[in-house]
This record gives sequence, structure tokens and C-alpha cells, in this order.
Amino acid sequence: MGTVLSLNNSRGEPYEVSQSEICKRQRLSPSFCEENSRLISSLPDEISIQILARIPRMNYLHLKLVSRSWKAAILSAELFNLRKELGITEEWLYVLTKVENDKLLWYALDPLSRRWQRLPPMPSCAFEDESRKGLTALRMWNMVGSSIKIADVIRGWLGKKDTLDRMRLCGCAIGAVDGCIYVLGGFSRASAMKCVWQYDPVLNAWNEATDMSIGRAYCKTGILNNKLYVVGGVTRGPGGLTPLQSAEVFDPHTGIWSPIPSMPFTKAQVLPTAFLADLLKPIATGMTSYRGRLFVPQSLYCWPFFVDVGGEVYDPEMNSWVEMPMGMGEGWPARQAGTKLSVTVDGELYALDPSSSLDSAKIKVYDCQDDAWKVVAGDVPIRDFTASESPYLLASLLGKLHVITKDASHNIAVLQADLQNHLAPIPSASSSVDNALHEHARPRAESERDLWKVIATCSVGSAELVSCQTVNI
Repeated sequence: MGTVLSLNNSRGEPYEVSQSEICKRQRLSPSFCEENSRLISSLPDEISIQILARIPRMNYLHLKLVSRSWKAAILSAELFNLRKELGITEEWLYVLTKVENDKLLWYALDPLSRRWQRLPPMPSCAFEDESRKGLTALRMWNMVGSSIKIADVIRGWLGKKDTLDRMRLCGCAIGAVDGCIYVLGGFSRASAMKCVWQYDPVLNAWNEATDMSIGRAYCKTGILNNKLYVVGGVTRGPGGLTPLQSAEVFDPHTGIWSPIPSMPFTKAQVLPTAFLADLLKPIATGMTSYRGRLFVPQSLYCWPFFVDVGGEVYDPEMNSWVEMPMGMGEGWPARQAGTKLSVTVDGELYALDPSSSLDSAKIKVYDCQDDAWKVVAGDVPIRDFTASESPYLLASLLGKLHVITKDASHNIAVLQADLQNHLAPIPSASSSVDNALHEHARPRAESERDLWKVIATCSVGSAELVSCQTVNI
């Protein structure tokens, strides 16, 4: 038996309603409980939201299945704004891989629970085949990863255009801003794509974002002042691939792309002969945000050679480019075919130097006062995957440097390093040091072995690493 308050009772006195009548009313209104119940029974929704905000985000996928009201609450901006106010946002690592048939797969790691989540597949991308411009029909092609080797790209510069004609989409760039991941451009057969896709971790879904102003492949991305910058890359020209000097910036709040001054490529333009100017192609080989500016290392390519030519720095306040410091540009460690990979952690700029082989890889930090790259950690425990396009990736996660690579079992391994006590440069083996310095180096060598630890692994089979980003929401 139950007691309810009848609004039709003029004296406001409670009367009894049988349990069978209550059940009958619920059967007549199947959505009664769904539409009128609170998020948590007997608690105001304001309190329930406070509780949901304190639950780890990894559990939200399952909690959305409880009811429509729970799903709406978990997908609401109110919940995530409250998480920010409470200071309980979570930073996750997102890793992009490429599997057979050049298919892209994303994996997300919650570093606190050390659990992985597979993201929904990326949508398809429509384009018009350049070889059939007279046709109005658009062909649909799946977005796939960086499947083309850099060597093939550079051969395309020399006029061998058939390589890209056989490819679907490759050379897309990745960026993360305002709590979302963006996949930009790339080649789809002979077309350089303008399209941009956005992944929203709150909705766990992909959406189409505003196109870039020009089709780009192998462009570089960086974040400044909560805006996404894109520079350089290549497009398809009459004689093969043509490098781009242009740059643009995306404001996620307005959804608008705006042009910024093109890279001057100052050093790349200074060549001794017209022959070399026609043969060598300048390209941006990396980009990172550091001290409020964008640092873009550059190289000249002519397969199978590449020559570093320093780089240039974009200052958003001046809206102009200046030459990169000489020591920074000339000493920037290169990955494969001149690609420069770096990450800023707690205000320090780090890069991994594979040296002559990956077995002797070192972590270097840039010293802006001395304008030099200095070794802060040696003996990085990564395997020799020289045949892979991306044998390793770098990420700043939870305020620490992380190296993402594949272990002996071909699992993704996320290695964490605490470099707070390793910022003093490691002395060179060839330098003259006294006995006291050698005594000091012994405990440091022992600490090097304990510097790295594996915080998570993920079985991905034969998939190759492509890129990674961190998102804090």
C-alpha cells in the first residue's frame, strides 16, 4: 500500500491508493518513469550531477546506457563545465595506428586506470577525381593513414606521378585543441584534400569541421592561444608534388580558418645555381609550440638526400616570421627522412635523437640560453623498427615526457620518464673528466635504468604507429 497527495482533494488530505492501481497507471504510461524520475532516486538532480562529475570518465560509456536522462546528463556541457570547476579533468592519450588496407584506427588511454578504449571509426571523405573533372559525381573513399613512404613522396616531386595515383588517402595531419582532436587534409589519389574531421571525446563521435582554405598533405600543426595552426605541406602540381609556404589558423570557437603570413623559406631560397633551385624542394619538417611562438624546422629534399636549412619562427603578436636560432635549427634531431619530432613538457622542449640506430636513442632538451640541444637521458628502451614509418612517438602526458613505441610482442608500449632530476646534461664520453666526476656518473648511470617505466600496453597486432595527441577534459 502507498500514500500519495491528491491535488483533486480539496482538503489536501492523503488517501490510499492500491499497489495494483499504481502498477496499472505505470503500464498505461510506459515512459512515466523515464520522463519523470530523477537521475538518482530520492536525490535532486543538482546533487546527482555532482556525483556524476566525480566518476572517472572511462565509466561514462556504460553509464550512458542506464537511461535517456543519464545519457543526456553525461553528454551535457553542464557536466564537463562542473568537472573543470571542481578541478577533476582527466588527460588522456590518443594514439593513431594504421592497419592492413591502410585503415586508420584510434585508441585512447586513460593513464590513471591504465585502460584502453577504441574510438569509433572515422567517417568517409568525398572528393572529385582530378582526372575526371568533367564528371559531377563524387566518389567516396575511406579516410586512411600515412600509408605512403616519404621516399615515394619525394620520387613524386621528381615527376613520377603514378605513385600517388594508386594511393587513396595519405599524409593527413593531426592536431588537438579545445578538447577535440582534428584530422586535416592528406592525399586521396591525386587530390590534396581540404577536409577536416573533428573527434569530440564528450560525444565519442566524429563530425565534419570547416575545410581548410587549400588542400594540404604532410602539413604541420601546432597550438597557440587555444587556436590550431597549420603550416606548409605539399599539394599536387603539374610536375608532381609542390611544397606549400602558406599557413592558416583555425579558431574552434568560431569555426573559421584565417590566413597568416606564408613562411619565407629564407635559407631555402638561397641556392648557388638555378639547377639546384629546380632540384631541391624546401619543406617544413616539423613544428612545435614553445615559449608562446611556433618553431618550424625546415629542410631541402632531393631523394635520397635531405639537407637541414635551419628553420623559422612565427610570432603571433607580431604576425610575422623570423629566422630560427642557428643552434636550434642545425641541431634539431631528425627522425626519418628529415622529419623533426618534438614535444614541450612543463615548458621544456624535448626531442628524441635516434643517432645511427634506434638502439642508441637519446632524449635531448633545448637550452635556449646556450642555443644548443643537450642530452638529458640516454639508453632510451625502444626497439629497432627502422622499417616502420613511425618507430616512436612523443607525448606530454600528466606533466611528464612519454615515448610511445612497440615492444617485442608488437604491442603498443607507453613509456613514462621523470626527467625532473635529469635536466643536467650528461657528460660526453670523449670529454676529459676527473675521478670525482666519474664517481658522480656511476649513480646517475644506475638511475638511467630506472628512469623509464611502462605505464600501459595495448595489443594492436601488425598495426603501425602514425601519430598521437593528448586531450584534457
